[in-house]
Amino acid sequence: MGQIKVEKNVGGIEGLCVIEPAVHGDARGYFMETYSQRDMEEAGLTMNFVQDNQSCSTKGVLRGLHFQKEFPQGKLVRVIKGSVFDVAVDLRSDSNTYGKWFGIELTEENKKQFYIPEGFAHGFLVLSDVAEFCYKCTDFYHPGDEGGLAWNDPEIGIEWPQLVGEYKGSASAEGYHLEDGAALNLSDKDQKWAVLKDTFHF
Repeated sequence: MGQIKVEKNVGGIEGLCVIEPAVHGDARGYFMETYSQRDMEEAGLTMNFVQDNQSCSTKGVLRGLHFQKEFPQGKLVRVIKGSVFDVAVDLRSDSNTYGKWFGIELTEENKKQFYIPEGFAHGFLVLSDVAEFCYKCTDFYHPGDEGGLAWNDPEIGIEWPQLVGEYKGSASAEGYHLEDGAALNLSDKDQKWAVLKDTFHF
């Protein structure tokens, strides 16, 4: 019992949680419970997960900012290799923090998990040479239900670490790079999302 520590409403945004599992280690390595429904419920987190996903990305890859419109997903995310800067943006129109963002570095060393409930846009930037990213979802992936938000919307003002560049009126990766010279790498889709005032909200 009590294998997790939960920080709720991080960044002053209701619903966002940072979860730190208890890690039991010695000279041979370590063991930890990556998920326990019992411990989550004891912490007041009663979401039901229906799908697990995993991705692998190289340095400079930025995925996001994504959401599903009719079938929104809550996500419990973590990194098992490398490091990413993970971001959530509040798109709940009735929220006092609508349009506000919070970001956290997730690494294989800190083993932190980040819970983003339904009603948020989500994305991450890979800071290591390679990153493996795992997440649990509260709803299934629904093709055709995807929505997105421009990762560099100046109104939101996400402070992506190590990223250098200047907003030029679109979500294009052109003109951006990491401090060590690595190129910013976005999918074609992620370079076409609209800014907050022109996008979907919950």
